[in-house]
Amino acid sequence: MASEGRIVAVLGPTNTGKTHYAIERMLGHRTGVIGLPLRLLAREVYDRIVAARGPSVVALLTGEERIVPPRAQYWVCTVEAMPEGMGADFVAIDEVQLCADPDRGHVFTDRLLRMRGQHETLFMGADTMRGPIRALVPEAQFLGRDRMSELAFTGQRKISRMRPRSAIVAFSVESVYAIAELIRRQKGGAAVVMGALSPRTRNAQVELYQNGDVDYLVATDAIGMGLNLDIDHVAFAGLRKFDGRKMRQLAPNELGQIAGRAGRGMANGTFGTTGESPPIDEDVAEAIANHRFAPVSRLQWRNARLSFGTPEALIASLEEAPPAPLLTRGREADDLRALRMLAEEPEVRARATDGRAVRLLWDVCRIPDFRGISHAEHAEMLETIFTHLHDRGRVPEDWIAKQVARIDRTEGDIDTLSRRLSFIRTWTYVAQRPGWIEAESHWRDATRAVEDRLSDALHAKLTQRFVDRRTSVLQRRLKQKEALLAEVSDNGEVRVEGEFVGRLEGFRFRRDTQAAGQEARTIESAALQALAPHFHLRADRFYNAPDTEIDFTEQGGLMWGEQAVGKLTASDDPLKPRVEVFVDDEAGPDVAEKVRRRLGHFMDRKVAALFEPLLALRRDEALTGRAKGFAFRLVEGFGVLPRGGEVAEEVRALDQEARGALRKHGVRFGQFTVFLPALLKPAPTRLRLVLWSLAQGLDTFPEAPPPGLVTVPMEPGAPKGYAAMAGYRAAGARAIRIDMLERLADMLRAEDTRGGFEATPDMLSITGMTLEQFAELMQGLGYRAERGERAKARPAAPEAGAPASEATPAADPAPADAAPTAGAEEGPEVAPAAPQPPQDAAGEGTGAPAPDGDAPSAPAAEGTHPAPATEDGESGAEAWPAPAGAETEAKPETDAQPESEAQPETEVFYTFTWAGRARGQQGRGKPRKGAEGAPRGDARKPKGKGRPKGAKPPREDKAKTFSAGPERGKGRDRIDPDNPFAAALMGLKDKE
Repeated sequence: MASEGRIVAVLGPTNTGKTHYAIERMLGHRTGVIGLPLRLLAREVYDRIVAARGPSVVALLTGEERIVPPRAQYWVCTVEAMPEGMGADFVAIDEVQLCADPDRGHVFTDRLLRMRGQHETLFMGADTMRGPIRALVPEAQFLGRDRMSELAFTGQRKISRMRPRSAIVAFSVESVYAIAELIRRQKGGAAVVMGALSPRTRNAQVELYQNGDVDYLVATDAIGMGLNLDIDHVAFAGLRKFDGRKMRQLAPNELGQIAGRAGRGMANGTFGTTGESPPIDEDVAEAIANHRFAPVSRLQWRNARLSFGTPEALIASLEEAPPAPLLTRGREADDLRALRMLAEEPEVRARATDGRAVRLLWDVCRIPDFRGISHAEHAEMLETIFTHLHDRGRVPEDWIAKQVARIDRTEGDIDTLSRRLSFIRTWTYVAQRPGWIEAESHWRDATRAVEDRLSDALHAKLTQRFVDRRTSVLQRRLKQKEALLAEVSDNGEVRVEGEFVGRLEGFRFRRDTQAAGQEARTIESAALQALAPHFHLRADRFYNAPDTEIDFTEQGGLMWGEQAVGKLTASDDPLKPRVEVFVDDEAGPDVAEKVRRRLGHFMDRKVAALFEPLLALRRDEALTGRAKGFAFRLVEGFGVLPRGGEVAEEVRALDQEARGALRKHGVRFGQFTVFLPALLKPAPTRLRLVLWSLAQGLDTFPEAPPPGLVTVPMEPGAPKGYAAMAGYRAAGARAIRIDMLERLADMLRAEDTRGGFEATPDMLSITGMTLEQFAELMQGLGYRAERGERAKARPAAPEAGAPASEATPAADPAPADAAPTAGAEEGPEVAPAAPQPPQDAAGEGTGAPAPDGDAPSAPAAEGTHPAPATEDGESGAEAWPAPAGAETEAKPETDAQPESEAQPETEVFYTFTWAGRARGQQGRGKPRKGAEGAPRGDARKPKGKGRPKGAKPPREDKAKTFSAGPERGKGRDRIDPDNPFAAALMGLKDKE
């Protein structure tokens, strides 16, 4: 055992600054060598010394990395790679307690016994090594160092409640991945550190944690060996590990080495358990907290004075017994196992016949088994390398190029990339051996480049799987309390610090739906903080936007383009609904108020433009009495009032002066409805339905029918009153537009509704229906529709020289004295009407319009709105039908066709008669009588009885008239001068 210079053992727990002390001592000498337990830690120390002295004087030696400048003075190495015989002034061995490690302990023991500096030697490690060092190196001095911070035990804690800056330690790759995945879902992400990772990958993962991209670290016990991380808490996810041979319980000193990573510098740390780990015994926890462990009693040892005569001699020297009781021969190492296997191969034995060949064989056997596939495959590869080196003196470049090319691929998952990394580490080690490859520098760079590419790809895969980059960036910015930069694209995409976080819909932020848990909370917090100025800018732009960019939906929503910014709610004034805005609370009250005012202005202008006639009616102060009351009623009905019930009574109570005042505002007194024609257009109808739905308190608003349709099907579940608000009147299974119904009523007034009539082409034309559909509509309006068939009339061949008009008689000529009645209301869409037969003072019973020109209306069928009443209070069912009993001449029957001729074509027709009397008399007393003393409706006998099929009833020269009112001249109201039929009525009056 050599003994030169001053030897000092610096012992103490973790976080005592031992490694920092050794670096300072080495830089105080001209030359120095320091051996470290991990390649990752060696790289960290190398970077620190380079920063202090420059790269030209610092060398780095590991199994897979070799940086040796020509004027190197300070050598940073892994313990296995420490050069011997350099005669450096300073030598240091870190983590010297690893002398007891079953796998690597013999290397550390060898350095403890044989490596010395010319002026100073330092051994750094746990206090458990005090006894063995004193026994084996009696000249050593001891320097104790206390921990700079306290370490406390906190017991069990769930991963979901793990505080930031925590490290969770597991002892298998599967456990590490599972915990990291769980933390990603709940906490946003975690860095992963394992011994199997390449130094570059581990450095990148450690950097994720150190710079605050993630607040959690999931690692194996690799972090216990000198990695200086800012960890506040260490949680053990298990207390057992597989040591290469069996599962075993971790010793207290091993737990203490890992737990000691918590608390760096002057910051205190804590440790405990998590997940499915059993609890730590109180005695063990106290020992860890107080750094009291059992001293090391045995050091692993292997003979360093080897014999290279033959493979058998080499094996025998390696198996030599230790020279001291404190030393013990460790378990068989991988290099010795490989040597045994190769020594049994005949080709290897044939080549290993001298000391040089045996030494070469031993150097080849010391190539680490990075791949870990099987001992046999590892030995096979070593045999190939030994054969090349022995026979050619070099490893063929084409062979190693082929091996490297197979590995140089960055696609694949985490396990695939990890396996390739272990493979390339073998060739990186081979390339670092002096004299093994012809172009050493090329292959060192080439293999290192492949390892770097695979390391970067593995780091990216680990980050992609276990770290939400978006969340980590935002968390770091939030913790640093920096102003976050947000960008909002034209389509509303929000990016904070370049990361997509969600969308801005109007003035509400909608975070990315794929985020959950802590990630979602982080995104929302960061986005709302960054969007604060954008809300104000957006509110200013919205306030100055034209009305063309804003609209309301049929469900009462308020839209700015395609984005919802509010909704309408009911208020005391149906024509002035309240506005509820959709604005995030974080946008502030100023933004919400600005959006509310803008939407209020929009709705005020929209109502004023679309309901201008209705608003003018409400503002007209010239209206008084019943006219003013009816105007109020019309405003309440949003400009549409079905004429029936109380409305009919109110209409009947209006005198001609009141009606004239209302007509000046465009009010139309139709036979079925009192309405403002201007409000039947699609835009006012759409708004009317929204305002009406709000006033009714509906949860779902009915939509307006498509514009331009005369009839529409009635929805079974439509709310009561919907048809009128949509501008239609229900008639059975369908509803007909109000204005077109009034035109149809004008046509029906000219027909014999009691004797029966057929639909004319004009009736079918204005309704846009087939004959069958029209029959259903008429039944919905209160008519009987009797279906019949008849021979289809053929046009007669014109005689020679006769005009075509004379040769083709009309199919159903009207009687010459039949007088069609005038329409119920003036308007451009109403067909002009002919003078009407005389009527009674009330204007009813003859089918003529009332004295004010407003025609009474007939009752609707069941399921439709009640029929409006006439001026005298009787139901429209008995007041509306046109004069009945006007018998028409029977059509001449067609000549019988010879039997030899083909059967004539038939056509379907419907005969319509008024069916309202039976409904009108339900619940009444005696049947009412007509002018001639017979009950009204006597002429309403079922058509077709006693007549040939398809024949019409005979007509008399004059149509019969019926009246249910007083005798002419008695009780007649004065004639309205505004009535379009005033002249005709005055003429009739004069004749009396």
